[in-house]
Formats: sequence, structure tokens, C-alpha cells
Amino acid sequence: MKRFLSIMFVSCSLIVSAQEISIIPQPYEMKQPEKGTYTLKQKITWSSNFPDGDGANAVTNYLTEYLKKYYNIEAVQAKGSKADIVFSSTRMPTGGALAYRLNVSKSGVRIEANFDESAFHAVQSLIQLLPVQQNGTAAIPFVKIFDKARFDYRGMHLDVGRHFAPVSFVKKYIDYLALHKINVFHWHLTEDQGWRIEIKKYPELTNIGSKRNGTIIGRYPGKGNDNKPHDGYYTQEEIKEVVAYAKSRFVEVIPEIEMPGHGSAAIAAYPSLSCFPNRTTEIPLNMVSLKTVQEAQKGRVKFVQETWGVFDDVFCAGKDETFKFLENVLDETISLFPSKYVHIGGDECPKTHWKQCPNCQKRMKELKLKDEHELQSYFIQRIEKYLNAKGKTIIGWDEILEGGLAPNAQVMSWRGEAGGIAAAKENHYVIMTPGSHMYFDHKQTANEDSVTIGGFTTVQKVYTYEPIPKELPESQAKYVRGAQANVWTEYMNNSSKIEYMIFPRMAALSEVLWTAKEKRNAADFEKRLLVQFKRYDLWGANYSKAYFDPKSTVEAKK
Repeated sequence: MKRFLSIMFVSCSLIVSAQEISIIPQPYEMKQPEKGTYTLKQKITWSSNFPDGDGANAVTNYLTEYLKKYYNIEAVQAKGSKADIVFSSTRMPTGGALAYRLNVSKSGVRIEANFDESAFHAVQSLIQLLPVQQNGTAAIPFVKIFDKARFDYRGMHLDVGRHFAPVSFVKKYIDYLALHKINVFHWHLTEDQGWRIEIKKYPELTNIGSKRNGTIIGRYPGKGNDNKPHDGYYTQEEIKEVVAYAKSRFVEVIPEIEMPGHGSAAIAAYPSLSCFPNRTTEIPLNMVSLKTVQEAQKGRVKFVQETWGVFDDVFCAGKDETFKFLENVLDETISLFPSKYVHIGGDECPKTHWKQCPNCQKRMKELKLKDEHELQSYFIQRIEKYLNAKGKTIIGWDEILEGGLAPNAQVMSWRGEAGGIAAAKENHYVIMTPGSHMYFDHKQTANEDSVTIGGFTTVQKVYTYEPIPKELPESQAKYVRGAQANVWTEYMNNSSKIEYMIFPRMAALSEVLWTAKEKRNAADFEKRLLVQFKRYDLWGANYSKAYFDPKSTVEAKK
């Protein structure tokens, strides 16, 4: 086995050296009219005719910082068209859609773009023309590129509820998205296991809801509890900082506030949000921490969950107090996030307590609802109406279809594609994120080397995903905005593990979402992926080597 892998690495290094141009995601059009390179020396110049503003400055600041950090090349502003790198604001033949041209010749690097954001995309392609070794200069091959994205929504998700991620890593995560031309960061901020966003009207959400007394050991159902406290939350100032940072990378941040399920942390902070405030939080005895047992013996009733799964204690749909609480939370949330969208969850909400709750049953009777699924639909539609009045559009997991879809909601289809297909057929916008291909918490190799939630999703499998289902005719396919990969962190308690789980699968995702379907080529992608590994080394990113596992590769190609 070791001898076979060493042969693979040798052959891979030969391919890398022979691959002169290697850009992921693959550009729409790329030509090499002549051989040759343009060398960026230790001090270069750039110029731009883009109107001064935050967007244009973000592009040039990003490029100069990248060149300095990774190549020790100093880039300074100059005037005119004789600079080493010239940015030009130009119309593109795309009907107003984002696009750019990138030309490298003996005259230098010339970038034409119709928006600041498309100029930023051009910079990402330029970065991938740079050598993967640091040597103080950078020879760039002559090339002509015209490029545009296939989908407008190109997303990555991060769950910080199960395990908190510090601001420094969230920023790094956003950098990784930008480097892959991913433009949406779905920030999963609340969970049963932790509430991570400061809400000033409700301080107990972070005083209590952001802290759990321990976490199960190993894969669910676990081998006991580690009895180690886990906590963390983002202040509103930190959130503003992250949102501004993402904006400088042309990444939109969409917050998620889970409801009506996955609310254990909020209920621990404010028990009256539960149907049954006096019922003790159910945590199996073999999974509960010693501190929680001690606190329960002293009379405490509600706790932040310490294990994974789906829990019956959800927000009470029969109390107006619940909706007032959520409206106040959403008011503070939307003041922090300029995105048009708010993700409200809507998934995995057991109806056990609602069926037993006098308040919920009274609500159902008053509204003439036939079952608890319709009660959930009422819940979602009431929240949607509130957010619509604030100028926001809701996104929810595909369970929000149950009992009737809210009028303006967009659906994130995770339980396969059926929910997305159904929503598109009702003329609702859809983001595809099926667990089969888009869950990056699945293991990447048959030879699992760390605990994961299970599943088996290789980089090759991600690359095979087609976001537009064949069941949708063209008239309905237009409602598929794009797709997203999800990173659930039950088994990712540090940033290195998160990097390991997203790389190199994010590279495959980026090409699925950016590159025109007819221009994608798996064999060519795998050649370019070998160069991408070198870039990961350059960035200091931890990444899975499962691509070199023969068993995984063979299984993925069956």
C-alpha cells in the first residue's frame, strides 16, 4: 500500500509541473494565444479607472495584501495603462450579469469587469495563475480569459452552535470562500447545544444559553460525557466586524435563527418559551454531565443540550409570548445583517409536546387547523409575515413545506431533492443542499481516521452533483438559485478539523456552482486539483488526503 501511494505522489508531482494553467473553478472561456510569461517583480504597480468607493478599494486592497503576504511583492498605485496590473470598468455581453476578462501578455495583466464584484472574481483567477512556490517574484503565463458564474447563489454553511468558532477562524473561513468564488456564508448561530448571538433585550440567551456543562464522548449515542464546559458567543460588535469583513470579500452573510425546533439553548435561558416550563430537560443518564446532575438535584429544570439529535422540547406555538420573543430576537438580528434573507430553520421539529400542550391545542382549535403540521405552517407563516414587513425574505429547510408553504419563502432542500422540486413547481425559489452530496460532515474516505457523523462523500462525488434536477422543465428550473454545502460540527471541535472536512471538497463545490455544466470535466478537474493541494499548502490550510486513498477513489467511481 505505501509503495503504491508513493508512486501515485511521484506521478502527481509530474502532472503538477506540467500543468501550466490550473484554475478552479474552470473559467467559461480560456485561451493561450502564445507561449510566454509576464513576471511580477518584487515591486509592481497597479492602476484602475473604477470609481473610488468601498467596492473598488476592497478589490485592490485584497490583491495588494495577498501579493505581500504570500509572495512578498509590494504593489503600489500608479496612473495610466502602463502599470503591471490594470483594472478597467467595462460593459460585458451578459445582459447585466457579472463577468470579467483577464488578459496576460507581454504588456502585463489587464482586467476588464462590469462590477467591483466581478473584478474581485478576476483577482481570484489571477491568484491561481501565480506559482504555488514563494520566491520573491511571480511569473504568470500568457492567457486570455472570459468568465462568468453559472449560479447566483454559491453557498457554504457553518454550524457554530454545536461547537463555537472564534471570530478569527470565521474570518479565515470567509477568506476560503472568497478564494473559491463562493459568495454566500450561511451562519448557523443557534442550536440545542448553544446560542451564539448576543441579543441585548435577552441577556440570559448568552449568560445561560451559550454555555453547556459537557459534551458526549465519541459518536452518538456516545460513551459518556467529557464533563468539560463548552461556551462562546459573538457580541453584536463582533458580528458587525464579521459582516463588514465578508463584504470586503464580496460574501453575503445570511444568519440562521432556528425555530420552532432546535431551541433547547433558548429554552434553558427562558423556560417559559417551552410548552412545559417545569419539565426537566431530557438528557439520557449515560450522556449527562456531572454538573448538570448536581444542578438538577438543586432544582434547576432546563439545560443546554449535551448530546446530539432531535429533541421534543421546542418553542411553544400556542403562546403569544413565544412570538414576541422571536420578533424581538429577529429585530436585533436584522439590524446586524444587511442581507435580504433570514434563515429561520424550520427543520426537525417534533410535535410531541404540541400534541400534549393545552395552549397549542387551543390555538389549533381557534384557527381550525387539522393537525400539528398545519400548526407549524402557521408558525412559519406568522414569522414570515413579520419579516416581510421588515423587508426581509425567509429561507427555511424543506420541512417548511409541511402543512403548506409560506407565501414568499425560499426552500433549502436537504432531505434529498424532493422538497426543492416541490417548491420550484410552486414557483418558489430553491437552494439545493441534499445530504447525499452537499454534507461536508460526512467522511471522505472509507478508511476513516477520525470520528464523523457517518456517510461517505468523496470529492469526486461532490463533483458529480447537478443542482438542477432533471424533473424540472426549463420554466421551473429557473427557480433553482444554486446550491450550498453544509458543515455541521457535532464532531468538529477545532478549526483544523473543520478545514480538514471542507478541503478539498469545497474545490469541487465551487466548480459545480460556477462552471457551465457543458464545460465541466471530471478528469481535467482532478489534474487541476493536484495544483490546488499545493495552494492549500501555501495558505497553511489543513486538508484531507483522501483523494490519494485508492479504496475511496475506486468506490467513488463505481
